[in-house]
Amino acid sequence: MSWEYKVGDFLVLRKKHPCGSFRWQVLRVGSDIRLLCTACSRMVTLPRQDLERRIRAVEKNDPTP
Repeated sequence: MSWEYKVGDFLVLRKKHPCGSFRWQVLRVGSDIRLLCTACSRMVTLPRQDLERRIRAVEKNDPTP
């Protein structure tokens, strides 16, 4: 399944981070995706193929009221 996400969106991954959070913010999109853990502020970079398998849900960050 191909997911649609962009910088600023939040991703919910299948496995939790060691800090206990499932939620990550997208910081950079390209062949590698940079993510920021919303609980502990750890940054990780994952290849797009690996990330596609780990995503459970995408929460859009829509600034329009």
